[in-house]
Amino acid sequence: MTTSKSVTIGNFELFAVEAGRFLLDGGAMFGVVPKTLWSRQIPSDDKNRIPMAMRSLLIKSKKTGKIYLVDTGSGDKFNEKMAGIYGLNYDHSNLLDSLSNVGISPDDVTDIIFSHLHFDHCGGTTTYDDDGNLKEVFPNAVYHVNQQHWETATNPNAREKASFFAENLDPIEKSGRLNLVGDNHEFETGLDTISVNGHTVGQQLPTITSGQTKLIFAADLIPTFAHVPLPWIMGYDMYPVQTLAEKEEFLNQAAENGWYLFMEHDASHEIITVGREKGKFMMKNSLSLNQIS
Repeated sequence: MTTSKSVTIGNFELFAVEAGRFLLDGGAMFGVVPKTLWSRQIPSDDKNRIPMAMRSLLIKSKKTGKIYLVDTGSGDKFNEKMAGIYGLNYDHSNLLDSLSNVGISPDDVTDIIFSHLHFDHCGGTTTYDDDGNLKEVFPNAVYHVNQQHWETATNPNAREKASFFAENLDPIEKSGRLNLVGDNHEFETGLDTISVNGHTVGQQLPTITSGQTKLIFAADLIPTFAHVPLPWIMGYDMYPVQTLAEKEEFLNQAAENGWYLFMEHDASHEIITVGREKGKFMMKNSLSLNQIS
């Protein structure tokens, strides 16, 4: 496991924090896009699964002293069968060791911002103790969830239900530290969110801004570099036509303004920028977080 190098944007010191790797079905990840096309970008294994990162963003505020963590990966609560289905790989990295590598203990984290509550984004918030009881990993953190998304996660439709696990959500609700926020919420000057609703209702994309520099945690709006082209949309998305509209607006601004996109799930690319080629969006640059200038 390599130690993350930081970058400072405005009043914030940022670290990319790896929380493990896993595998997801390539067909589901690319929806209507044929395998003959998507496999050229991200090859699959013999079970049609593609490699996926679980990459969190650690944000240290110099102004308020708060330590924010964006998403927590899938955690370690899977049984052997489920771990095998998803090819969970914590030999590559795990959240707590990655945090330790940058000098942060779970007790230090003051705020957790969830992009959304699918299991691979919030499962690391809890674990089982030696007696098999659920316990919180971050006992001092306030949990920030978009209010519309909380309603979706706790009353899911039949299609999305399999992505929300009670063992992930119940401890958050019972903690007494759940903070439901509105759309496009501002946490402090320079740290706010962009709300999108195509993948799941109330997904929030944390955004760091200082002057002309903007970094956006792209979460599942653009999970990998291969999802930059407009019609390359996940089969997991609840409202793919809405994702299409959200992506077009988002990518237009990203290309025009040189936004840095933090890739939560891309196993090969940590940060990307986007551009246009022959009228189509494409990845322009691939960077590490510490290469942002």
